[in-house]
Amino acid sequence: MSYIEIDSINFSYEDGGPDVLRDFSVSAERGESVAFTGDNGSGKTTLLRILAGLSFPQSGRYVFDGTLIDRGYLKDNRNSKRFHKRVGFLFQNPDIMLFNPKVYDEIAFGPRQLGLGEAEVDMRVRSVMEMFSLTELSERVPYHLSGGQKKKVALASVIVLDPEVLILDEPMSGLDSGNREWLAGFLCELKAAGRTLLMATHDAELMSLAERVAAL
Repeated sequence: MSYIEIDSINFSYEDGGPDVLRDFSVSAERGESVAFTGDNGSGKTTLLRILAGLSFPQSGRYVFDGTLIDRGYLKDNRNSKRFHKRVGFLFQNPDIMLFNPKVYDEIAFGPRQLGLGEAEVDMRVRSVMEMFSLTELSERVPYHLSGGQKKKVALASVIVLDPEVLILDEPMSGLDSGNREWLAGFLCELKAAGRTLLMATHDAELMSLAERVAAL
């Protein structure tokens, strides 16, 4: 069995409504990079939400590292924390992810939810802020940042948990050329470090990072 396996799933947003995904299967190995592409409405974001444990198919199954991931499994708070530490998700719109009063607290939120001690939280947050050139913004209100800065803060709030799998929904959306170059370089580093990357993208540069491109 593969590290990540989606097997014959069907998903619709309404009971009896049209399927967004129909009898869909895909798999990924540990450390592999897979890009998903397709027209708007083809189901890319829905697939990523299922992979991130945020949505659940009506039928079929999702297995992560030998464990069936479904509503019942993630209802247990211990399982949910364990899974979401290992699998991180970057939304296309960072405003969905940002709700804390300061950049520091935004990045610290995840580690605090895991129950880490404040010294460990502080070490992780400061390390990630330095990595992402966010240190000078630590006291700023995330909502007031530029689009590129918001995306960096949102990504930092995921990376601070050191996930094995990073799921990204159109990560280049809304970024200027400088931030696009920075993000592509950062994802190359994650790939070299053996992280598993699953991306929905239309960006040719990101697709070139992937071992496989799956069209929906």
